[in-house]
Amino acid sequence: MQAKTHDTTTTRGREAEALAARHLECCGLRIIERNFRIRGGEIDLICRDGKTLVFVEVRLRSRTDFGGAGASITVSKQRRIILAAQHYLLGKADCDCRFDCVLLEALDISRLEWIKNAFSTDH
Repeated sequence: MQAKTHDTTTTRGREAEALAARHLECCGLRIIERNFRIRGGEIDLICRDGKTLVFVEVRLRSRTDFGGAGASITVSKQRRIILAAQHYLLGKADCDCRFDCVLLEALDISRLEWIKNAFSTDH
């Protein structure tokens, strides 16, 4: 039973990321990388918005028992995303960047919320 739950969660996560990517592309962003991982952190989507590099966290929560999708992006989670972003930026030319979140309460584009500059490296 555990494996089936994990498979369903993984599949729904991929679907949420694909939905978020399509939405961001329709809004003019260019997806340059998906699921960038390092030890200790991961970034769901890395995009270009003009000259700005955008690190995007995608969260899907179909239940709100423990808060919605936004509530699941804790300070600890933000630190892991920032760590991954710092590794991604190593050796790259200095550029502007920001951290956005795409929140979904269901796999439905009409229930998508895009928060630009959702958090910063100032902790």
